[in-house]
Amino acid sequence: AEFIAVPNPDLMCRWGATPFIRAVLFLALLTSPGCAPSDRPEILALATAGTGGVYYVLGGSIAEFWSRELPEQDFVAEVTGGSVENLSLLLAGDVQVAFSMGTNAHEVFNATGSFAGREPAQVLALAALYPNVLHLVTLEGTGVESLSDLVGRRVSVGAPGSGTEVGARTLLEGNGIGYDDFQPQRLNFNETASALRDGNIDAGFLSAGPPTSAIMDLATARPIRLVPIGVAEVDNTSALDPTVSRDFFPPGTYPGQEFEVETLSTPNLLVVRADMSDDLVYDLTKALFEVQAELVGVHPAARHTSGDYTLEISPIPLHPGSVRYFVEAGYEVPDRLISSR
Repeated sequence: AEFIAVPNPDLMCRWGATPFIRAVLFLALLTSPGCAPSDRPEILALATAGTGGVYYVLGGSIAEFWSRELPEQDFVAEVTGGSVENLSLLLAGDVQVAFSMGTNAHEVFNATGSFAGREPAQVLALAALYPNVLHLVTLEGTGVESLSDLVGRRVSVGAPGSGTEVGARTLLEGNGIGYDDFQPQRLNFNETASALRDGNIDAGFLSAGPPTSAIMDLATARPIRLVPIGVAEVDNTSALDPTVSRDFFPPGTYPGQEFEVETLSTPNLLVVRADMSDDLVYDLTKALFEVQAELVGVHPAARHTSGDYTLEISPIPLHPGSVRYFVEAGYEVPDRLISSR
């Protein structure tokens, strides 16, 4: 088994995206040592996000570990625009597993927001992984010290199709700020960090498990400031998005950050289609938790990944295959997480 990282078709090309690409990859497999076509495991795709965030880092490792633990399948980790795109790819059958912010998972399950008009309950949770913490980042000296200071500024709200943009828009709308009140830029994590560094924007949103590499790299080049999101602002946001809750950046999360900074978060999930095989989802869930200690070595956000976290925080029901794993592992699965699929 092996792990292959491949980008989204809008960036380069994706496994199975065209007959030509499929043929090229198939020929590459034929020429690899010990990879006769009759022996080749089934290949499944895991949708992550851009290279500057935690989805990409953890997703590549999860794909690698799954390929190792489940030799009847190989997993590829796809570079994508983020949660909204991931769920669209999942619904289309172009990927088999996807990272998703709780916000977007809640939308797709209930056919609201970005997924209004779709059939509900097509996507179920495999597991909750860690909090997706909303970062509002600026540089020292910009004068951006609160959410209201974004008015009239140049602000990155995240890449199109990303959970960051959905989270940023919900926060802003919940607190009376619309895109007409500032100059929105739709940039991914690395683009946001570069634009901040070069003075091309005044502030940027990134939604990820801290610490995220794009901000760490920026903080080594320029003194940064995490803009606080206060209790009232979180409450206003949760009225629109029930998956969000208060959260904090502990001191020292990023270079130069001396004090705790308040913000909000929504859980990150691994999600699958409701019609995926129960046995396969059971195997994926079991293998995920068996390598959890290794995932912590890949990124500290994975320290949250546990059965307790999943059963406490998941905003949508679990796939029956995951429920089977948790029951066998001795957990009591709450009724709200039992799917009527």
